[in-house]
Amino acid sequence: MQIYTSYSVKIKHYNSIFKDTVIVYRHAVDYLVAVCLDNWDDISTFKGANRLTYIETLIHATKDNSNPAYDFDAKFYKMPSYMRRGAINEAIGKVSSYKSNLANWNDNPVGNKPSTPKAGYVFPSMYRTVMYDQTDMYNAQIKVYVRNTWDWIAVDLKKSDMDYIYRRCSTRKQCAPTLQKRGKEWFLDFPFEEKVTIGDTPVYEQTIVAVDLGINTAATVSVMRPNGTILGRHFCKLSRETDHLTHSVNRIKKAQQHGNHKTPRLWEKAKGISHDIATKTANYIMDIAVLYNADVIVFEHLDKKGRIHGSKKQKLKFWRSQEVQAVVTNKAHRLGMRISHICAWGTSKLAYDGSGTVLRGKDGGFNTYELCKFQNGKTYNCDLSASYNIGARYFLREILKSLDESSRLLIEAKVPQCSKRSTCTFSTLINLYAEINAPVA
Repeated sequence: MQIYTSYSVKIKHYNSIFKDTVIVYRHAVDYLVAVCLDNWDDISTFKGANRLTYIETLIHATKDNSNPAYDFDAKFYKMPSYMRRGAINEAIGKVSSYKSNLANWNDNPVGNKPSTPKAGYVFPSMYRTVMYDQTDMYNAQIKVYVRNTWDWIAVDLKKSDMDYIYRRCSTRKQCAPTLQKRGKEWFLDFPFEEKVTIGDTPVYEQTIVAVDLGINTAATVSVMRPNGTILGRHFCKLSRETDHLTHSVNRIKKAQQHGNHKTPRLWEKAKGISHDIATKTANYIMDIAVLYNADVIVFEHLDKKGRIHGSKKQKLKFWRSQEVQAVVTNKAHRLGMRISHICAWGTSKLAYDGSGTVLRGKDGGFNTYELCKFQNGKTYNCDLSASYNIGARYFLREILKSLDESSRLLIEAKVPQCSKRSTCTFSTLINLYAEINAPVA
């Protein structure tokens, strides 16, 4: 499979000279969006690069096409050809998405009608040789709109950023950079493409890392085998970072109680701490996966859509579970590991030994939600029990998928709990594996 990553390199000594370039590019995208909307019936008949070619015949004059239908060349004089084509592709993507969303809305008119697409906050790609030229290890030339014309300017690139690329990304294919603005500073975002081979280990030989992402405990990790053997149990608590985040959130609350509702500095600090927790959690999970040479990393499918209610909504807002999974996915694929997701319903609610629902917090007589009490009276770590259930549900799904229809129905008849995975627990996996490996009478 192909993996795409990007790294930002800061442009030194400039802070406003690129504004005109971005403005011209966005105006060109808006102009081309209107062209695509007017001619979409014809454009939609073409596929792939032929769409770009057809639109160019509508807007760009050549020797064989001296009278195009639109005066794009007059409005955007001497725009570089690769930037024009980048703007065309941007417009095609926006209009295609709009037409698809509009068709879905017409079939099921729920919510507001999709609005007409606009350029928005797009930035131009600096294609090599015609827009970007690397003149030295830490210097480059880029073509921008300056002094009412398109001209080359020399830029200095931050040494530490370029050293990172030379050291870490030398084996990857470097693509055309994109000019970006963050705050008051400008960057060149360099995309990298690499091909990796994802492992295809048979399910009965796999070692998995089952991860339960939490709020109090950043991650609880169990390393499992398909027969239910637990090779390792690991807890990523990050107590210091969590205390820093709680303190930062409390400062925001106190400021809001005194009527100061605009606190950008405090919010940025809290978001930075939250990002740091997500990064450290992802690194911890990957360290465990590499330590045990895992084949698959299993997460819960966490749907965080909709409004958050309850006393813990502020903590949930800063819970970057999606960011953790995204970082782990990128790193795992680079190492040839697979990522899988299972249904999250009941993984923490149901005891791993199959005794039923657990009692947490005050219901179980505890001052913390990290512990729970099973129906049989056993006290156990709730997140650890959930990680067992997460790994078990993955193996149950994969094992049943590997069986033919008649064998699967026979197994489900003997172990009826495995027929509904949203209520399966670790004990279900033990029973299933025992039944599959039972001696034939």
